[in-house]
Amino acid sequence: MKKLKEEKTFLMIKPDGVRKGLIGEIIKRLEQRDLKIVSLEMFQPTHEQVDGHYPKDEKWITRLGEKTTATYEKYGYDLVEDYGTKDCFELGKNVRKWTVEYMASAPMVRMIVQGVHAVDVVRKIAGPTMPYLADMGTIRGDFSIDSPALANKEKRAVMNLVHASETPEEALHEIKHWFGSQPVFNYKRFGVDE
Repeated sequence: MKKLKEEKTFLMIKPDGVRKGLIGEIIKRLEQRDLKIVSLEMFQPTHEQVDGHYPKDEKWITRLGEKTTATYEKYGYDLVEDYGTKDCFELGKNVRKWTVEYMASAPMVRMIVQGVHAVDVVRKIAGPTMPYLADMGTIRGDFSIDSPALANKEKRAVMNLVHASETPEEALHEIKHWFGSQPVFNYKRFGVDE
């Protein structure tokens, strides 16, 4: 039987979260929900590390371009004028490139978070990926207002403070990618593990 209190997920505080001084606030929000930080490190990522974090398959990259196309259609912007193409794969390559550059631009904080339904709870605490859609009370809703429309027009990544794994499988992959064989600590929290 799977031990529910031992589910682990991956959370990374992105450059804008670090630069805004939100490291302590983000950790506080996780711990207030009875989640445990079982590994934690501030680090300067390499371009190669970040590049390895994001999928490189054509389907995933095309999906990024489709999102850009939808944003442009919603706001009546002209893709050809701004990018010289309407090809979703080409647009997606731009978005991926901006994201990798942004993530490698400054120190980040990586952590492994453990607890009951850790993957789902951490994503709920973070809020939706697009900050302008996030409810107040979530990390993104309280501390960011960025949008894909603005990011696309400025030819940069959406600044949304944190990355949180979407599924337990993704969490396993991301923990292995970002932590390798670094230790994961096992300890009891007062009032949580008793």
